[in-house]
Amino acid sequence: MDEAARNSTFPPFYELAAPPAWRAVDFISDLHLCAAMPATFEAWAQHLRHTTADAVFILGDLFEVWVGDDARHGAFERACVDVLAEAASHRLVAFMAGNRDFLVGPALLQEAGLMALPDPTVLQAWGQPVLLTHGDALCLSDQPYQAFREQVRGAAWQLDFLARPLAERLALAAEMRRASAARWQMDGDASADVDAAEAVRWMHALGAAEMVHGHTHRPGSGALAPGYKRHVLSDWDLDGGTPRAEVLRLSRRGFERLPPVGR
Repeated sequence: MDEAARNSTFPPFYELAAPPAWRAVDFISDLHLCAAMPATFEAWAQHLRHTTADAVFILGDLFEVWVGDDARHGAFERACVDVLAEAASHRLVAFMAGNRDFLVGPALLQEAGLMALPDPTVLQAWGQPVLLTHGDALCLSDQPYQAFREQVRGAAWQLDFLARPLAERLALAAEMRRASAARWQMDGDASADVDAAEAVRWMHALGAAEMVHGHTHRPGSGALAPGYKRHVLSDWDLDGGTPRAEVLRLSRRGFERLPPVGR
């Protein structure tokens, strides 16, 4: 990576090289797992258990909400941890925080056998650098969200929040979700996409011609600018009226979109 990129205003980034023996990597995000979505949970569990990929990269919003690692002892959360730990015993499972689960901490990561994946990360795989990010940091036109994001990602806010009783944290998180849903209904999703110019600036500086991100729930692949392409991950919902679930796989052949194993 060139010195100019390292000294610019970009967020700190991480580089990860895929081992030469790897044949495929699966990318998923925005599953929003919760007890009210059993079909989505089962599809996710089946894929993690039976995928032929050498690694699964979860690029944020695995959980509908995560209010601290002490929540992992709940019945549904325990089931999620067990699936993750089983999968991680057979392949690399990496986790990048999203806007719903940025409070995932070292206790959960260790117990589930997950590799922490900083946002952003540059993955070097088969001679191709790929920029990985959840995507919310690039949604610059959503200024209220960016202000909220800066606040809740701060150490002082997190220390105060995590010091509260678990029940209080769950209640506060539910209230924040209700407020967010009400705002979305009022404003729509016009501000939900990444800023193309900023995304290309990241990609250019970090030497990656392709980017993978989630967050926007707008799956598809396309050019951001000449020579720069992005792949947007699907959200998962197999419990609602319009079932959707998709895996983005990277191999020597390039990117392809697949249904989860068993679907």
